[in-house]
Amino acid sequence: MGSLFRPRMPNLPPVQPAPEPPELTDEEKAKIRDEQNAKLRKRKGRASTILTSPMGDVEEPEIQKKTLLGS
Repeated sequence: MGSLFRPRMPNLPPVQPAPEPPELTDEEKAKIRDEQNAKLRKRKGRASTILTSPMGDVEEPEIQKKTLLGS
């Protein structure tokens, strides 16, 4: 019964096709490729500085405290 008094949604306009991508010269393609490679190198360089594994530090911690006598 709720559908009797509920307003109807208007029809959506037809979907227009996507515009054609512009034609790129070989120089522009090379420039874009170089920029993408530089971004990948920077990202890879940053990730390689992380020295722990996803499990974290797995070494046993040293839990004995040294005494004042040094042993």
